[in-house]
Amino acid sequence: MSQISSEQLAVNTIKALAMDAVQAANSGHPGMPMGMADIAVTLWSKFLKVDPTAPEWPDRDRFVLSNGHGSMLLYAVLHLSGFPISLEDIMNFRQWGFHTDGHPEVNHALGIEMTTGPLGQGFATGVGMAVAETHLRARLGSDLVDHRTYGFVSDGDLMEGISSEAASMAGHFGLGKLTYLYDDNEISIDGSTDITFTEDIGKRFSAHGWHTTTVDGHDRGAIAEAIDDALGVEDQPSLVICKTTIAHGAPNLAGTAASHGSPLGVDEIKLTKEAMAYPIDPEFWVDPMVYDFFRTTMERGHEQRTAWEERLAGSHGRWAEYFSPGNVNLNGPGFAEGDKMATRASSGKLFQEIAEKSPGFVGGSADLAGSTKTVIDSTRLYSASDPSARDVPFGVREHGMGALVNGMAIHGGLKPYGATFFVFSDYMRPAVRLSALMDIPSIWVWTHDSIFLGEDGPTHQPIEHLASLRAMPNLWVIRPADANEVIGAWELALNRTDGPTALVLTRQGLPTLPRSDISTGAWVVRDGADVTLIATGSEVSASLDAAAELSQSGIEARVVSMPCWELFENQSEGLQQEILGHAPRVSVEAGSTFGWGKWVGAGGLSLGIDHFGASAPAEVLAEEFGFTGEKIAQRVRDHLGQ
Repeated sequence: MSQISSEQLAVNTIKALAMDAVQAANSGHPGMPMGMADIAVTLWSKFLKVDPTAPEWPDRDRFVLSNGHGSMLLYAVLHLSGFPISLEDIMNFRQWGFHTDGHPEVNHALGIEMTTGPLGQGFATGVGMAVAETHLRARLGSDLVDHRTYGFVSDGDLMEGISSEAASMAGHFGLGKLTYLYDDNEISIDGSTDITFTEDIGKRFSAHGWHTTTVDGHDRGAIAEAIDDALGVEDQPSLVICKTTIAHGAPNLAGTAASHGSPLGVDEIKLTKEAMAYPIDPEFWVDPMVYDFFRTTMERGHEQRTAWEERLAGSHGRWAEYFSPGNVNLNGPGFAEGDKMATRASSGKLFQEIAEKSPGFVGGSADLAGSTKTVIDSTRLYSASDPSARDVPFGVREHGMGALVNGMAIHGGLKPYGATFFVFSDYMRPAVRLSALMDIPSIWVWTHDSIFLGEDGPTHQPIEHLASLRAMPNLWVIRPADANEVIGAWELALNRTDGPTALVLTRQGLPTLPRSDISTGAWVVRDGADVTLIATGSEVSASLDAAAELSQSGIEARVVSMPCWELFENQSEGLQQEILGHAPRVSVEAGSTFGWGKWVGAGGLSLGIDHFGASAPAEVLAEEFGFTGEKIAQRVRDHLGQ
């Protein structure tokens, strides 16, 4: 059989596996895999640089399936190419205990680069991967870092606002090694896209600074030519607009919304296979010729990986400092006990030491570097002309920033962070959630953490945000009480490898406490046996003031700083009891009281703010909302009946 026949058979096999798997699960999206099968075979067989025998090879090309609902396309191609996705996995699509989830979940050992499904996230995260490649190539050399980022994207991806944020950054940064193929099938769940999505995508992306071209998405020769043209554009990302038919090849359902998110049905599958001259039975049939076809195409990546390993072995560069870093221990500049400093400011004073000890430390803010104090080198910004710079100007694009940081973290070799005001974590929550879901060590720096940012008023004063983010599994939320706790918080964030960490920092100055170990999530700042005040952040010093007031009334209060609930939850019950003591408990935090009941227990008291703030100086707000030492002490006395 000729090469083109093998290629066509590969396309037909992807379609057949997608149809059979979705039908067996009675759940899934067959239309996209069928519509993009020609594109997938072209990309994987002619361009993509990967090695199934070493799926985690650092210099592999990255492939992101942003339209993750079409997951069967990815599983089929990975299986046929020799990655560790078995035919049994495909036969058990969307079932418990198999590697073929309804939407792809990150597993580099299987060839799955990231978790996708929430539309737009893959698009934007892939931009972060491309940023990581350009930065590391500039620092380590093209002999060791020289790969591309490819992605499949859909109408839904391009409708989501995050895609515009990320596309704007990609064009501005001139990411020439980024190529996306757009499945322009003019179908969404509710029907034809002409009911809602009629903009000129080519003009939109050209305006963002992208190279664009349009091809027939079922003409593999034209697709290959378009990708080849994109690879020749060195200073612009590329979007190949592929005009496709959803469920291509299905006699009755091709081009219809009905094929998007439902099985085609036994009869339609039979007709489709007959039209392709593909065996109807058995289900999940794969001609050995298809395995041979993909095995041959994968030899390209295997040879490139072997040559890369030889270059790595002969290099004398800094590869290990980026890809195999040790733990980071920080000394700090020597914060003096009693001195007052905002935790955002003390955080900023650590950046030079962090940068020296962690070469992969990169990131930036959403146009707020001066306010968040997140600057590594004030003289340079990451750009198309200076990709080795470590300060990334994300602009006012919180959601896009979050996804780009995730992409840099997934890529490997970097310790990325993104910074903004805490209240604007709302704008980046989907990306933060994905960082937690993917177990990746993104670092979120959120400043202006409470009503005490003052005069900007309730639009900028976070109230419910601590409670909301603490509800997110696998996210460490750390709200340090002083400069020394900030040192510990940064050490925890930099050394964590299994999930994201959020540092929640103050605008206002706080007195510096003795250096402490916050790795257990809580510690005793002041001992006392009559009542325990549990506080975070700026309310720790307020609680110490309250404890001094209470002492004058004969009430000795223990003050516990609890900067990180998640770490404290992981401690033994015995250690928790030892730290919290046996006296009545009162929580003190300038935010929602939601969730504090688990720590104060039955009969405990939670002092917080379960309403929005107000525009006024911080000192006035503390007085009016009851967060001075004197007012906290009075509330505690009332609670104790004294």
